[in-house]
Amino acid sequence: MYPTKYHKPGSVPDAVALLAGSEGAKILSGGQTLLPTMKQHLAAPGDLVDVRGIAELNGISAGDGSVTIGAATRHMDVATSADVKAHIPALAALASGIGDPAVRAMGTLGGSVANNDPAADYPAAVLGLGATVVTSKREIAADDFFQGMFTTALEEDEIVTAIRFPVPTRAGYSKFRNPASLYAMAGVFVAETDGAVRVAVTGAGEDGVFRHDGMEAALSSDFSAGALNGVSISEDGMLSDIHGTAAYRANLVKVMAKRAVANAG
Repeated sequence: MYPTKYHKPGSVPDAVALLAGSEGAKILSGGQTLLPTMKQHLAAPGDLVDVRGIAELNGISAGDGSVTIGAATRHMDVATSADVKAHIPALAALASGIGDPAVRAMGTLGGSVANNDPAADYPAAVLGLGATVVTSKREIAADDFFQGMFTTALEEDEIVTAIRFPVPTRAGYSKFRNPASLYAMAGVFVAETDGAVRVAVTGAGEDGVFRHDGMEAALSSDFSAGALNGVSISEDGMLSDIHGTAAYRANLVKVMAKRAVANAG
């Protein structure tokens, strides 16, 4: 075993100070990624900074054309929130399909977004809705936040505090789940907001979540599943592994995109 100090700060500034004062310190929120990697000795942080009890990181509010969700809010709370269901039902549906009940009862929005796993669901919603990532230092547009597999714009002593999602005219999400891990082998989030269409793909790309220009252009002209028939989904940049080839995932992306559009009504 290796020594680890556990900290439970009462505020975001306290958490930031702990991060800045300890080389290699890690934020602990839901722990669905960090704790398994520690058990496997793939991570050995000297300090764990538990942010789950910080009040300002929890909760959901709606107003001024957006829904703001605290970073420590659990998946199950997003899935069952009356505000999320009323304003962005696609986001509630996405949250309800993350992992299994045990994962949804512990995992958090901020932890998922900050980790930026290439097969995670929330990055597709953040990018597809053009959300804003609010941190302890600044606000970051979704297009600037995700920078490749497991990589984000976050600095070492920066903490995600909330995600602000604009309320779309319509939105939908569909994913094909790996039957073992329940992660997305391909997941597509489509959204129309103020006349602009965004399409975000997770689970299929070598570099993680990405937008698809071709599908966005097609749906901007005709927001229907049929509009995607003529869109080419290239194998280039698609993930290929023991679960599926690049060609397989490229096909899945189109299928999931059509289903997402249908889910969006």
